[in-house]
Amino acid sequence: MASNFRNDHAARIARVLGGSMAAQSAVAASWQRSLVRYHLDPLEAKPPRILSGWELRDARQSIEPLLHAAQVSIDRLFQAVGDAGCCVILSNRNGIPVERRGTPADDKIFSQWGLWTGAVWSEEAEGTNGIGTCLAESRPLTIHRDQHFHARNADLSCTVAPLFDHMGKLAGALDVSSCRADLMEHHIGLVAAAVADSARQIEALNFRRAFPRARIVLVEGQTPGAPGLLALDCDDLVIGATRTARLTYGITDARITALLPAQEVLAGETEDDLTDAERNALRRALARAKGNVSAAAAMLQISRATLHRKMKQLGVQRPKRSPAELSQI
Repeated sequence: MASNFRNDHAARIARVLGGSMAAQSAVAASWQRSLVRYHLDPLEAKPPRILSGWELRDARQSIEPLLHAAQVSIDRLFQAVGDAGCCVILSNRNGIPVERRGTPADDKIFSQWGLWTGAVWSEEAEGTNGIGTCLAESRPLTIHRDQHFHARNADLSCTVAPLFDHMGKLAGALDVSSCRADLMEHHIGLVAAAVADSARQIEALNFRRAFPRARIVLVEGQTPGAPGLLALDCDDLVIGATRTARLTYGITDARITALLPAQEVLAGETEDDLTDAERNALRRALARAKGNVSAAAAMLQISRATLHRKMKQLGVQRPKRSPAELSQI
Protein backbone atom coordinates (compact mmCIF):
# COMPACT_ATOMS: atom_id res chain seq x y z
CA MET A 1 0.00 0.00 0.00
CA ALA A 2 2.75 2.47 0.96
CA SER A 3 4.69 1.59 -2.20
CA ASN A 4 1.59 2.15 -4.35
CA PHE A 5 0.99 5.56 -2.78
CA ARG A 6 4.59 6.61 -3.32
CA ASN A 7 4.46 5.60 -7.00
CA ASP A 8 1.09 7.32 -7.46
CA HIS A 9 2.48 10.48 -5.85
CA ALA A 10 5.44 10.57 -8.24
CA ALA A 11 3.13 9.94 -11.21
CA ARG A 12 0.82 12.77 -10.09
CA ILE A 13 3.73 15.22 -9.94
CA ALA A 14 4.82 14.21 -13.45
CA ARG A 15 1.23 14.52 -14.73
CA VAL A 16 0.70 17.98 -13.25
CA LEU A 17 4.02 19.29 -14.54
CA GLY A 18 3.16 18.00 -17.99
CA GLY A 19 -0.12 19.94 -18.07
CA SER A 20 -1.30 23.55 -17.95
CA MET A 21 -1.40 23.71 -14.12
CA ALA A 22 2.36 24.01 -13.99
CA ALA A 23 2.16 27.63 -15.14
CA GLN A 24 -0.64 28.57 -12.70
CA SER A 25 -0.03 26.78 -9.41
CA ALA A 26 2.55 27.90 -6.83
CA VAL A 27 2.80 24.29 -5.66
CA ALA A 28 3.40 23.07 -9.21
CA ALA A 29 6.03 25.78 -9.70
CA SER A 30 7.79 24.49 -6.57
CA TRP A 31 7.54 20.90 -7.82
CA GLN A 32 9.15 22.11 -11.05
CA ARG A 33 12.04 23.68 -9.14
CA SER A 34 12.41 20.53 -7.07
CA LEU A 35 12.74 18.34 -10.15
CA VAL A 36 14.54 20.54 -12.65
CA ARG A 37 16.64 22.94 -10.56
CA TYR A 38 17.44 20.73 -7.56
CA HIS A 39 17.27 17.29 -9.26
CA LEU A 40 15.37 15.73 -6.35
CA ASP A 41 13.54 12.40 -6.37
CA PRO A 42 9.98 12.42 -4.95
CA LEU A 43 10.51 8.82 -3.84
CA GLU A 44 13.62 9.61 -1.77
CA ALA A 45 13.05 7.86 1.57
CA LYS A 46 15.76 9.45 3.71
CA PRO A 47 14.54 11.99 6.31
CA PRO A 48 15.94 15.55 6.37
CA ARG A 49 19.62 15.99 7.19
CA ILE A 50 20.32 17.05 10.80
CA LEU A 51 23.03 19.62 11.46
CA SER A 52 25.82 19.07 13.95
CA GLY A 53 25.77 20.96 17.23
CA TRP A 54 28.17 23.70 16.07
CA GLU A 55 26.29 24.09 12.78
CA LEU A 56 23.05 24.59 14.71
CA ARG A 57 24.73 27.19 16.94
CA ASP A 58 25.79 29.09 13.82
CA ALA A 59 22.25 28.87 12.44
CA ARG A 60 20.82 30.28 15.67
CA GLN A 61 23.37 33.07 15.70
CA SER A 62 22.35 34.10 12.18
CA ILE A 63 18.87 35.04 13.42
CA GLU A 64 19.62 35.89 17.06
CA PRO A 65 17.95 39.34 17.45
CA LEU A 66 14.75 38.15 15.77
CA LEU A 67 14.86 34.92 17.78
CA HIS A 68 14.96 36.86 21.06
CA ALA A 69 12.05 39.04 19.93
CA ALA A 70 10.04 35.93 18.99
CA GLN A 71 9.96 34.04 22.29
CA VAL A 72 6.70 35.38 23.74
CA SER A 73 4.88 35.19 20.38
CA ILE A 74 6.04 31.60 19.84
CA ASP A 75 4.76 30.65 23.30
CA ARG A 76 1.38 32.28 22.65
CA LEU A 77 1.05 30.66 19.24
CA PHE A 78 1.84 27.24 20.69
CA GLN A 79 -0.76 27.77 23.44
CA ALA A 80 -3.31 28.35 20.67
CA VAL A 81 -2.43 25.35 18.46
CA GLY A 82 -0.58 22.84 20.66
CA ASP A 83 -3.72 21.02 21.84
CA ALA A 84 -4.63 20.38 18.19
CA GLY A 85 -1.53 18.23 17.73
CA CYS A 86 0.60 20.94 16.16
CA CYS A 87 4.15 22.06 16.77
CA VAL A 88 5.55 25.57 16.23
CA ILE A 89 8.88 26.09 14.51
CA LEU A 90 10.97 29.17 13.79
CA SER A 91 13.60 28.74 11.09
CA ASN A 92 16.40 30.94 9.79
CA ARG A 93 16.53 32.10 6.16
CA ASN A 94 18.24 28.85 5.14
CA GLY A 95 15.31 26.73 6.30
CA ILE A 96 16.99 25.49 9.49
CA PRO A 97 14.61 25.26 12.49
CA VAL A 98 16.35 27.02 15.38
CA GLU A 99 13.46 27.17 17.86
CA ARG A 100 10.60 24.79 18.46
CA ARG A 101 7.58 24.26 20.69
CA GLY A 102 5.76 20.95 20.92
CA THR A 103 3.82 18.71 23.28
CA PRO A 104 6.07 16.01 24.82
CA ALA A 105 3.54 13.34 23.85
CA ASP A 106 3.98 14.31 20.18
CA ASP A 107 7.75 14.79 20.26
CA LYS A 108 8.64 11.29 19.10
CA ILE A 109 6.60 11.44 15.91
CA PHE A 110 7.70 14.99 15.06
CA SER A 111 11.32 13.97 15.62
CA GLN A 112 10.84 11.04 13.24
CA TRP A 113 9.44 13.41 10.60
CA GLY A 114 12.41 15.73 11.02
CA LEU A 115 10.33 18.58 12.42
CA TRP A 116 13.07 19.38 14.89
CA THR A 117 15.76 21.97 15.51
CA GLY A 118 18.76 21.49 13.26
CA ALA A 119 16.92 19.70 10.45
CA VAL A 120 17.41 21.09 6.94
CA TRP A 121 14.07 22.11 5.40
CA SER A 122 15.25 24.33 2.56
CA GLU A 123 13.45 23.76 -0.73
CA GLU A 124 16.79 22.87 -2.30
CA ALA A 125 17.22 20.00 0.18
CA GLU A 126 13.64 18.83 0.72
CA GLY A 127 11.71 20.00 -2.31
CA THR A 128 8.26 21.48 -1.87
CA ASN A 129 7.56 21.91 1.85
CA GLY A 130 6.10 24.60 4.09
CA ILE A 131 9.28 26.22 5.41
CA GLY A 132 11.41 25.87 2.28
CA THR A 133 8.76 26.96 -0.20
CA CYS A 134 7.66 29.88 2.00
CA LEU A 135 11.26 31.10 1.99
CA ALA A 136 11.59 30.54 -1.77
CA GLU A 137 8.37 32.47 -2.45
CA SER A 138 8.81 35.07 0.36
CA ARG A 139 5.11 34.86 1.19
CA PRO A 140 2.71 33.07 3.57
CA LEU A 141 1.43 29.70 2.38
CA THR A 142 0.22 26.25 3.39
CA ILE A 143 1.65 23.05 1.98
CA HIS A 144 -0.98 20.45 2.81
CA ARG A 145 -0.25 16.75 2.86
CA ASP A 146 0.38 15.43 -0.71
CA GLN A 147 1.32 18.90 -1.94
CA HIS A 148 4.73 18.09 -0.45
CA PHE A 149 7.27 16.99 -3.06
CA HIS A 150 8.58 13.98 -1.18
CA ALA A 151 6.03 11.21 -0.76
CA ARG A 152 7.36 10.53 2.74
CA ASN A 153 6.14 13.99 3.84
CA ALA A 154 2.60 13.56 2.50
CA ASP A 155 1.09 13.16 5.98
CA LEU A 156 2.26 16.65 7.02
CA SER A 157 0.36 19.91 6.86
CA CYS A 158 2.52 23.01 7.24
CA THR A 159 1.29 26.61 7.47
CA VAL A 160 4.07 29.19 7.31
CA ALA A 161 4.69 32.94 7.17
CA PRO A 162 8.01 34.60 6.27
CA LEU A 163 9.84 36.74 8.81
CA PHE A 164 11.61 39.95 7.77
CA ASP A 165 14.24 41.74 9.83
CA HIS A 166 14.42 45.42 10.79
CA MET A 167 15.91 46.23 7.38
CA GLY A 168 13.11 44.51 5.50
CA LYS A 169 15.27 41.54 4.49
CA LEU A 170 14.06 37.94 4.59
CA ALA A 171 15.37 36.47 7.85
CA GLY A 172 13.42 33.27 8.44
CA ALA A 173 10.00 31.67 8.69
CA LEU A 174 7.39 30.89 11.35
CA ASP A 175 5.72 27.52 10.89
CA VAL A 176 2.89 25.52 12.43
CA SER A 177 3.01 21.87 11.38
CA SER A 178 0.64 18.98 12.00
CA CYS A 179 0.61 15.33 11.01
CA ARG A 180 -3.01 14.74 12.03
CA ALA A 181 -5.13 13.23 9.26
CA ASP A 182 -8.29 14.94 10.54
CA LEU A 183 -6.97 18.50 10.09
CA MET A 184 -9.81 20.33 8.35
CA GLU A 185 -9.62 23.20 5.85
CA HIS A 186 -11.38 25.66 8.17
CA HIS A 187 -8.83 24.83 10.88
CA ILE A 188 -5.98 25.53 8.44
CA GLY A 189 -7.49 28.96 7.77
CA LEU A 190 -7.54 29.77 11.47
CA VAL A 191 -3.96 28.58 11.87
CA ALA A 192 -2.86 30.68 8.89
CA ALA A 193 -4.36 33.81 10.45
CA ALA A 194 -2.68 33.08 13.80
CA VAL A 195 0.70 32.44 12.16
CA ALA A 196 0.50 35.66 10.12
CA ASP A 197 -0.45 37.72 13.20
CA SER A 198 2.39 36.19 15.23
CA ALA A 199 4.90 36.87 12.45
CA ARG A 200 3.87 40.56 12.31
CA GLN A 201 4.15 40.87 16.08
CA ILE A 202 7.65 39.35 16.04
CA GLU A 203 8.76 41.68 13.26
CA ALA A 204 7.32 44.75 15.00
CA LEU A 205 8.98 43.97 18.34
CA ASN A 206 12.30 43.27 16.62
CA PHE A 207 12.00 46.56 14.72
CA ARG A 208 11.35 48.56 17.88
CA ARG A 209 14.31 46.93 19.62
CA ALA A 210 16.54 47.75 16.65
CA PHE A 211 15.68 51.47 16.96
CA PRO A 212 15.26 51.97 20.73
CA ARG A 213 15.72 55.77 20.68
CA ALA A 214 13.72 56.48 17.54
CA ARG A 215 10.20 57.77 17.18
CA ILE A 216 8.19 54.86 15.78
CA VAL A 217 5.36 55.91 13.46
CA LEU A 218 2.55 53.69 12.19
CA VAL A 219 1.80 54.09 8.49
CA GLU A 220 -0.77 52.48 6.24
CA GLY A 221 0.35 49.32 4.47
CA GLN A 222 -0.84 47.78 1.23
CA THR A 223 -2.91 45.21 3.16
CA PRO A 224 -5.71 46.41 5.51
CA GLY A 225 -4.89 45.67 9.14
CA ALA A 226 -1.18 45.25 8.41
CA PRO A 227 0.42 48.69 8.93
CA GLY A 228 4.03 49.52 8.28
CA LEU A 229 6.44 51.09 10.75
CA LEU A 230 8.87 53.96 10.26
CA ALA A 231 11.71 54.80 12.65
CA LEU A 232 12.40 58.55 12.71
CA ASP A 233 15.22 60.47 14.37
CA CYS A 234 14.87 63.81 16.19
CA ASP A 235 14.87 65.64 12.84
CA ASP A 236 12.09 63.40 11.44
CA LEU A 237 14.51 61.71 9.05
CA VAL A 238 13.72 58.08 8.28
CA ILE A 239 16.37 55.85 9.82
CA GLY A 240 14.47 52.57 9.48
CA ALA A 241 11.42 51.06 7.81
CA THR A 242 9.72 47.68 7.93
CA ARG A 243 9.30 45.67 4.76
CA THR A 244 5.64 46.71 4.54
CA ALA A 245 6.57 50.39 4.73
CA ARG A 246 9.38 49.90 2.22
CA LEU A 247 7.07 48.26 -0.32
CA THR A 248 4.28 50.78 0.20
CA TYR A 249 6.40 53.93 -0.03
CA GLY A 250 9.34 52.81 -2.16
CA ILE A 251 11.86 53.15 0.67
CA THR A 252 15.32 51.71 0.02
CA ASP A 253 18.56 51.57 1.99
CA ALA A 254 20.03 54.08 -0.47
CA ARG A 255 17.24 56.59 0.19
CA ILE A 256 17.67 56.19 3.95
CA THR A 257 21.45 56.66 3.69
CA ALA A 258 20.91 59.83 1.63
CA LEU A 259 18.89 61.37 4.55
CA LEU A 260 15.23 60.77 3.80
CA PRO A 261 12.70 63.18 5.38
CA ALA A 262 9.49 61.53 6.60
CA GLN A 263 7.51 64.23 4.80
CA GLU A 264 9.03 63.14 1.50
CA VAL A 265 8.02 59.54 2.09
CA LEU A 266 4.46 60.55 2.92
CA ALA A 267 4.00 62.72 -0.19
CA GLY A 268 5.28 65.97 1.31
CA GLU A 269 3.15 65.87 4.43
CA THR A 270 3.87 68.30 7.24
CA GLU A 271 4.64 67.39 10.84
CA ASP A 272 0.95 67.92 11.66
CA ASP A 273 -0.02 65.65 8.77
CA LEU A 274 2.36 62.99 10.08
CA THR A 275 0.72 63.16 13.51
CA ASP A 276 -2.71 63.03 11.89
CA ALA A 277 -1.69 59.96 9.89
CA GLU A 278 -0.70 58.16 13.08
CA ARG A 279 -3.82 59.33 14.89
CA ASN A 280 -6.02 58.06 12.04
CA ALA A 281 -4.22 54.69 12.06
CA LEU A 282 -5.09 54.30 15.76
CA ARG A 283 -8.71 55.30 15.19
CA ARG A 284 -9.14 52.86 12.31
CA ALA A 285 -7.69 49.98 14.34
CA LEU A 286 -9.93 50.77 17.33
CA ALA A 287 -12.95 50.98 15.04
CA ARG A 288 -12.15 47.63 13.40
CA ALA A 289 -11.68 46.13 16.88
CA LYS A 290 -15.00 47.66 18.04
CA GLY A 291 -13.22 49.49 20.84
CA ASN A 292 -11.31 46.45 22.13
CA VAL A 293 -7.90 47.89 23.04
CA SER A 294 -6.14 44.51 23.18
CA ALA A 295 -7.42 43.53 19.72
CA ALA A 296 -6.51 46.94 18.29
CA ALA A 297 -3.01 46.71 19.77
CA ALA A 298 -2.56 43.29 18.15
CA MET A 299 -3.64 44.69 14.77
CA LEU A 300 -1.12 47.51 15.12
CA GLN A 301 1.64 45.15 16.29
CA ILE A 302 2.18 47.11 19.52
CA SER A 303 1.62 46.34 23.18
CA ARG A 304 -1.56 47.32 24.98
CA ALA A 305 0.46 49.73 27.17
CA THR A 306 1.99 51.40 24.11
CA LEU A 307 -1.44 51.81 22.53
CA HIS A 308 -2.80 53.43 25.69
CA ARG A 309 0.19 55.78 25.75
CA LYS A 310 -0.26 56.75 22.10
CA MET A 311 -4.02 57.24 22.55
CA LYS A 312 -3.35 59.65 25.41
CA GLN A 313 -0.54 61.37 23.51
CA LEU A 314 -2.63 61.87 20.35
CA GLY A 315 -5.98 62.51 22.03
CA VAL A 316 -7.65 59.39 20.66
CA GLN A 317 -10.73 58.13 22.46
CA ARG A 318 -11.92 54.55 22.43
CA PRO A 319 -15.20 54.36 20.43
CA LYS A 320 -18.28 53.77 22.52
CA ARG A 321 -19.87 50.35 22.31
CA SER A 322 -23.52 49.74 21.77
CA PRO A 323 -25.62 48.10 24.54
CA ALA A 324 -25.77 44.93 22.41
CA GLU A 325 -21.95 44.77 22.18
CA LEU A 326 -21.56 45.44 25.88
CA SER A 327 -23.93 42.58 26.72
CA GLN A 328 -21.63 40.17 24.87
CA ILE A 329 -18.51 41.05 26.91
